[in-house]
Order: sequence, then C-alpha cells, then structure tokens
Amino acid sequence: MKFSIIIPTLNEEKTIASCLLPLQALRSNCEIIIVDATSGQPIANGPHAHLADKIISSAKGRARQMNLGASHASGNTLIFLHADTFLPEHALQLIEQQLSNKLWGRFDIRLSGDHFMLKIIAWMMNRRSRLTGIATGDQVIFVTQKAFAAVGHFPEIALMEDIALSKALKKISPPLCLKAKVTSSGRRWERYGLYRTILLMWSLRLRYFFGADPQLLTELYSRGQFWKP
Repeated sequence: MKFSIIIPTLNEEKTIASCLLPLQALRSNCEIIIVDATSGQPIANGPHAHLADKIISSAKGRARQMNLGASHASGNTLIFLHADTFLPEHALQLIEQQLSNKLWGRFDIRLSGDHFMLKIIAWMMNRRSRLTGIATGDQVIFVTQKAFAAVGHFPEIALMEDIALSKALKKISPPLCLKAKVTSSGRRWERYGLYRTILLMWSLRLRYFFGADPQLLTELYSRGQFWKP
C-alpha cells in the first residue's frame, strides 16, 4: 500500500516547514502533495519546496484544493492533512493494518494549548464522531482512491466539505475510527473564546443541516460571528 498525503495551504509559506519536517521519515512509503493557494510567495518558490514531492498551484478553496491534489496522487490511500495538524507516530502503519476491512476513516484528535477545556472539547469531538460516523478535517480523513472516486470526491462548497464527504462515504462503509491521536492547533478556539467557539461550531453545523448557504457559513466562521451584520 502506498499513501498520498495531500496538504491544502493558504499563505502558509512561513510555517509550512513545521508541517513538512515531521513527514520526511514517511516518504519511503508515501508522497507528499501540497496544493497551494498562496497569494504571497508560493511555497514552490520558497526554501522548503524540496520537502514535498509535488507542489501544485490552485485557486482558493479547501475542497477544490484537496480534489486537485487527489487528481495528482499515485497512492492507493489518500490522507488529507491540514497544515496545522500533526500525525501520530506510526500513522501509516496503523492505517495499513486496520483499513483492510473498511474504505475510509479518521484519527482521534487532541488540541494543542494550555486551557483544560481543550481536552474536553477534543473528547467531545472524538465521541461525537464515533456516534455519528462523521469525521472532520481536523481529525485527518483518510480514504482509498476507489472509495473517494466512488462518492465523487469532495463537494466543492465553501465550508463543511468534510461533513459532506463523510456522509457520502458512510453510505458505502462505516469509518475506521483510530484511537491514535493527531495533534491539531487549538489557536482558533483560544482566539475567539472556547465557549463562544463551541456554540459557533454547533450553530454552523445546525444551519448546514437545514440547508444554509455554505458561503455564508464560511464568512461567519472566518469572522467568528453568529450572524452577518
């Protein structure tokens, strides 16, 4: 089994090394694909370009970027990794050993940061995911090439593309929920306030469920607001 790690980026040229350096030991069994929508200096022209196997320029849009990366991937299994998220030790071995009877999955998550509530939030995210069979991008979704093609890839919507993909994949296979934890940045939670962000995320999910425009949800998410003024 060969893996393709697909990383959508937007203005990450100053921090991309912290994402790519821990992945270098995995390159014997995977390729690293960056899909860059940077408006400033492209990663391909920067000092860390050699840390990836492919760097593809793209228009902005996480779903669009991940689909483009998948179209250039040669691995049997695709791993969609956010630039501020870090894989656990032996991540590829864990997927390879346990994905044989399923088609897709995700990891448990921990959130970096000092506030005690971040541990509770992460526990709630993991528990909810197990109960619903829905994964978020922060949990690092992985999927076989065949299953990804079968559901028609990520829907190219402005937000909630991970939820939409999970719903589609759930129809053909339950997810593999690995207990090993990826580490994702808790900076957004701390920036806007932990309790406010919890309420905001649930509000956005509920509105998406009832058919709200993903573009509007994206604007609210980026501003940390519950409604558009």
